[in-house]
Amino acid sequence: MSTRTIYVVDDDDDVRLSLQSLLSVLPNTLVWGFRSGDAFLERAEELGPGVILLDYHMPGSTGLDVLKAIQPYGPKFVAVVLTGHGEVSLAVEAMKSGALDFLEKPYEHDALLETLNSASAQLEESSEQIARVEAAKAKIDRLSQREVQVMHGLIQGRSNKVIAYDLDLSPRTIEIYRANLMDKLEVNNLSDILRIAFTAGLVPSA
Repeated sequence: MSTRTIYVVDDDDDVRLSLQSLLSVLPNTLVWGFRSGDAFLERAEELGPGVILLDYHMPGSTGLDVLKAIQPYGPKFVAVVLTGHGEVSLAVEAMKSGALDFLEKPYEHDALLETLNSASAQLEESSEQIARVEAAKAKIDRLSQREVQVMHGLIQGRSNKVIAYDLDLSPRTIEIYRANLMDKLEVNNLSDILRIAFTAGLVPSA
């Protein structure tokens, strides 16, 4: 099991230190504490992927401000917002701004661990997806401009003959480009080319 990282962002020293102490005993878990939203945001760019336990009410940047500020980082962070009891409207607003879930204070130990496990699972899934996308893009980057043009023709369902006509080349030349691009993409058939193209974002979703 890989090590997971949890960032506790809370201006209440007692709450933050208590959470850090509680979570640091979990296996394969690294815990960082931040005394304010601003302190976390100052370091956000250099920090690795992790789950954020984020207090909603903080001086300076509030929990909502932090959620909005980390949106450009995409799936690098998964946030769980900590709210006061009965603050359902705040929790809804937080989830609209990208929080995965929320916990009402005071929260049950089991509820905290269950929410953290769910957030960690989503983070891991997102990380794996990012790795798949980067691998697909890296393969496509190996292709020459002509090979990319041929690949787009194949994605659009065109035959070698039609692609040759569109590019003003001979069908035999298209066959060579097709063989080369399949070799560079490390695939054996058209369906595998399509999978790589979809993963890399070359084919728009319906």
